[in-house]
Amino acid sequence: MAEIHDQFDTILILDFGSQYSHLITRRCREHKVYAELLPCTTKIKDINFKPKGVILSGSPYSVYDKDSPHVDPAVFDLGVPILGICYGLQELAWNLGGEVTKCDHREYGFAEVKINKIGSGNGVDALFEGLGDEMQVWMSHGDQLSKPPANFHVIGHTQSAPYAALAHDSKPIYGIQFHPEVTHSPRGKEVIGRFILNICGCKPTWTMEEFIGKEINRIREICGPKGRVIGAVSGGVDSTVAAKLMHEAIGDRFHAIMVDNGVLRKDEAKQVYEMLNRDLGVNLTVVDASERFLSRLEGIEDPEQKRKIIGNTFIHVFEDEAAKIEAAAEAEEAKGADAKGRVEWLLQGTLYPDVIESISFKGPSATIKTHHNVGGLLKDMKLKLIEPLRELFKDEVRALGRLLSIPAPLVQRHPFPGPGLAIRILGPVTREQVKILQHADSIYIEEIRKAGLYDQISQAFAVLLPVKAVGVMGDARTYEQVIALRAVQSEDFMTADWYVFPPDVLRRISSRITNEVAGINRVTYDISSKPPATVEWL
Repeated sequence: MAEIHDQFDTILILDFGSQYSHLITRRCREHKVYAELLPCTTKIKDINFKPKGVILSGSPYSVYDKDSPHVDPAVFDLGVPILGICYGLQELAWNLGGEVTKCDHREYGFAEVKINKIGSGNGVDALFEGLGDEMQVWMSHGDQLSKPPANFHVIGHTQSAPYAALAHDSKPIYGIQFHPEVTHSPRGKEVIGRFILNICGCKPTWTMEEFIGKEINRIREICGPKGRVIGAVSGGVDSTVAAKLMHEAIGDRFHAIMVDNGVLRKDEAKQVYEMLNRDLGVNLTVVDASERFLSRLEGIEDPEQKRKIIGNTFIHVFEDEAAKIEAAAEAEEAKGADAKGRVEWLLQGTLYPDVIESISFKGPSATIKTHHNVGGLLKDMKLKLIEPLRELFKDEVRALGRLLSIPAPLVQRHPFPGPGLAIRILGPVTREQVKILQHADSIYIEEIRKAGLYDQISQAFAVLLPVKAVGVMGDARTYEQVIALRAVQSEDFMTADWYVFPPDVLRRISSRITNEVAGINRVTYDISSKPPATVEWL
């Protein structure tokens, strides 16, 4: 079976816990080269593909600390180009005989890298070819090289970092102290391009036009001529694109299931049915399991418990529906009809950021929260997972959706978490609390659309807080709950900035919520960015 690494040249990025690691992946993909991020503790023998090149990320650690993470030495035996970024440069030195020491002062912010001339022709190294004599970069480090490894020469320096960029004398091994992946390094994307395209020789074939045909063929190969798939559909862009892709691959052998878990947005089940079934022709069944979910969520406050309860209950519902579909197929077969096979697979719209945030290893990375798509499933689940979007970022999913002719309002729809409003209700989940939040959230989104701001915002939603505040309504004292509003702008949801609303829009939203939603007398706006916060509150 063809895997993604068999179809596209791949850059392997080993993550040492830098907050910027995912950006390296994005910059590679912007050059139309597939890149995959794995923990730095990954053993090379356990990787089932040979990368065209390896990039070592930054890290909050120091290479000389007792518990600092280190790369598998076998990476140097792969025979492919290697680029170390910041800590990655220091890790190269630590492995190859150089020395790393603490800086006199932490270097954080802009710096000018002077590019060293090399060779008799007074040229520059391939990594910096065509980039001029100097460039502005972003530094973020408290350690630096005090002695480079043997057989390396300096290709760039700054006023305070004499070894800001190194290259091996004969092998394609490079190290740079700055961060080319961040936007603060204006020509950093070009540096990454020089490495992956010129030095590694990657073919720039990673496009959604190329991906779509290959993925449809892969799905058909996995499912066979008769295999059936059921899918978790929420109406969000991820599950919608996944459902349409599956429908394109195997037609009505794909059974989309919309589970009304009792914690959806207002009128969500009805709207999703109309969009997917009527507009996109997807074979869709809506299952009302709200009582089942809400009874299991009763009294639960811990967000991880909520996520796992919802994830597990989803699987039980899907397995019940799969049994019904199989029973119907057997009945058709008994009447002489051509049976289309058993339900073996469960489709999920897992995205690459879900996978990255759910990776945990002993060292710099830690699980931020369990995503229901990757961490809340039953260990003894009977159905096998199929996740066609698992390698994609959100913008790539939207591009794929447009290629599948999904209408723009669906493609641009804001994300909605699998656990739904359960993780936007801080505290126990009850029907009353759900109703309050549904009403407030619908007003919020309605006003954003009226103001023409919806497509400028990556994600917007309301959160119901487990606190009460004193207010005055109709000359009477009130003591009611508080709604927090959240709106962010993000390229890939690995980082996000809060959205700056026009004051009159926020004023109108607040006025409507406090006047129209029973039980709410105060509205706040969350101005936290990610990091340090996450997009969702739970």
